[in-house]
Amino acid sequence: MSRDPMGIALAALNSIASSPVLDKLGLRETLEKTLYQGTKSGFQAIGATSRQFKNVVKLVSPARPAAPESTTAKNLFDLSLSEEQQMMQESVQRFASDAIRPAAMDADANAFTPDALSAEIAELGLTYFAVPEELGGAGTERSPITNMIVAEELAYGDMGIAVATLAPIGVANALTHWGTADQQSRYLPAFLDEKPLLASIAVAEKTPLFDPNQLKTSAKSVGNGYILHGEKALVPLAENAELFLVAANLENKGPRIFIVESSTEGVTVAADPSMGLKAAQLGKISFNNVKIESDNLLGNDDFDYQTFINFSRLSWCSLALGTARAVLDYTVTYCNEREAFGEPISHRQSVAFMIANIGIELDSMKVLTQRAVAKAEKGLDFTQESYLARVLCGDKSMEIGTNGVQLLGGHGFTKEHPVERWYRDLRSIALFEGGLHL
Repeated sequence: MSRDPMGIALAALNSIASSPVLDKLGLRETLEKTLYQGTKSGFQAIGATSRQFKNVVKLVSPARPAAPESTTAKNLFDLSLSEEQQMMQESVQRFASDAIRPAAMDADANAFTPDALSAEIAELGLTYFAVPEELGGAGTERSPITNMIVAEELAYGDMGIAVATLAPIGVANALTHWGTADQQSRYLPAFLDEKPLLASIAVAEKTPLFDPNQLKTSAKSVGNGYILHGEKALVPLAENAELFLVAANLENKGPRIFIVESSTEGVTVAADPSMGLKAAQLGKISFNNVKIESDNLLGNDDFDYQTFINFSRLSWCSLALGTARAVLDYTVTYCNEREAFGEPISHRQSVAFMIANIGIELDSMKVLTQRAVAKAEKGLDFTQESYLARVLCGDKSMEIGTNGVQLLGGHGFTKEHPVERWYRDLRSIALFEGGLHL
């Protein structure tokens, strides 16, 4: 199946130009310029109804986007953003404030991201940056820093919607990073379909103090394939996803990631409502003697499971930064406007100190996360940095969420204000493993 690349590019740009959301948010010039890079090689797509995964473009070797040029200075810890990253940050931040934030309350109440909003998010074209140019995407570089920026800004609008948005992109990132040529050719084009592939990463299990390196889900080599058995919890988009990356303990080899299509016999999914992240539609997946082919093992011998987990941890840290910043901005405004005894409550030292502490802890979370992401972008080992960032973000996210509710007093306990939702969402940071991939 092939089409003229220029014709596809023009068709894509015409579709973008007709979208009213770009004018509303002032994103037309920015996104047309950005998405043009994705359309110049042609968008490849396959049918989403009764989807059959096929090698639309047959790769001879895996497509690996290059590291950004900024990574040449191996020992520099540079926090400055490039012009393109600043442009991306401003665009996503505006979209999160103007489109995601107003829809967040209903999305939380209905435990579902509205279809209209999902369509607007799709028009941003974020998925194209996770797919290499060779397969019709716009992924010329792999930049964890840029991915961190996008995750943070989406979570500023709403963490649940951000998780629902980023879960499929995380699968595409992982396939781009580690997938074999056949795996990339088979699955990545589906992310660029008119109805993009919904996919998710399943790592967490219902185990107290869960450790992603101590998995109960098992994989056994049988003939020319594997048999999976076990259960996964807290999986984003579980009931709607068509593809999963599943962490399982491969006998005598330790944890590995397996590509499992949801239609495979023995796979059972069910909703598993949670305290927060309701718009992400969390669920559980059971694997009852699920048979998969040998080429469904993600990557080759160079696959690094710990790095896979490290990227997931940085994804959750990035989400924590966005939602914690939303708490800070909201409480500052509220406490400056809320009066008691004839003056704003922000004039009280206890209130001012609590807000200052939120700002201090947020900055510390950001520095640790940025340091880990910067090392990841330079191709250096970032296991220690990602672990420390996750520990700090997990601890301080709960503290910031609690203090945000406390600063609003009785109002913080009601749904009139979004702080109670942010409190529930922020508690997830200390619990989650997997689900996303930066």
